[in-house]
Amino acid sequence: MEGVAGVRENGFGQWKFGWRFFGAELKFHREQMGLTQQDLGKLVFCTGSFIGQLENAVRRPLPEMAAKLDEVLKTNGLFARMCKRLENDSPYDDYFAAAAELEKSATMITEYSGQVIPGLFQTESYARELNRVAFPFLTKGEINALVAMRMARSEIYTAPERATRPKLWVTIDEAAIRRIIGSREEMALQLDHLVHLSEESAILLQVVPFSAGAHSLLEGNLKLMAFADAPPVAYQEGPSYGQLIDDPVAVADLEMRYSLLTARAHSFDESLGLVKSVAKGLRT
Repeated sequence: MEGVAGVRENGFGQWKFGWRFFGAELKFHREQMGLTQQDLGKLVFCTGSFIGQLENAVRRPLPEMAAKLDEVLKTNGLFARMCKRLENDSPYDDYFAAAAELEKSATMITEYSGQVIPGLFQTESYARELNRVAFPFLTKGEINALVAMRMARSEIYTAPERATRPKLWVTIDEAAIRRIIGSREEMALQLDHLVHLSEESAILLQVVPFSAGAHSLLEGNLKLMAFADAPPVAYQEGPSYGQLIDDPVAVADLEMRYSLLTARAHSFDESLGLVKSVAKGLRT
C-alpha cells in the first residue's frame, strides 16, 4: 500500500535510463515511419503532446499503449517487451511504479486518505513506524531504505522553483489525524508537518469529520493527477495492490466523488484548526 511501502530494493539510475532509451526508440521508429507526434497520437488515440512526453521519458505508457505503439509502428512487440521489463525493474512495487513516476510530472494532485496520512506528506518517524509494523520481518536497514524512498518523493513540493511544483489538495478523514502512529510526540510532529505545509501554501488541507457520517469515498483511498498536456489519471489502492485508471469516464466519476467528499469536509480554516487542536492535545 502506498501509505505504507510501495517500494522495493532496486536502483533508480538504471531504471530511469531504461525509460529514456524507450523514448529514444519510440522517436526513432516514429520518424522512420514519417510520422509527426500528432500523427502518431491520432493513430494510438492520444495527443501529440503525450507522445512527446513518452519520447522525453516524462510519462510512462501503460502496457496497452505499448502494444498499440507496436501495432502502429510495426515493431514486432518491441515496446510491449520493453515496457514489461522496465516495470519489472522499477524500484517501486509493480502496482505503484507508474503512479509514483506520474506524481513528478503532474500539475495538480488531489488526494483522499481515510486511515493514514498520505505517503507524500508523512514525516520520517511516521513512515518508519508504519513500515515497521507492516513488515515485521524486514531488517532495520531495509526499513530505512523504504523510508528514504518515501522521503524522496516529497521533492515534488520542495523544489526551489514554486512554479515547477504541482498544486496539492489533500483531504483526510478525521481518523487519520486521531490515530496515534508511533509515540504521542511523533504523531504531534506529523500533525505539525501538515500544519506547516498548509500555512506555507504548499498544500490545501481538508479534514472530513466523524460527524459527516457516510461519504462518497468512505470505502477507499484516491489520488487524482492532472497534467499540462495529457489527460488526467486516477490511482486507487489497498494493502499490496493498486490500480492506475485512465479511462475518461471512470476518471470523471472519481473526480465527482472527490468533489462530493470535499463538500462534506471542514473548510480549510476549520480543518487547520482541528489539526492544530489534536496536535496540542497530544502534548498535554
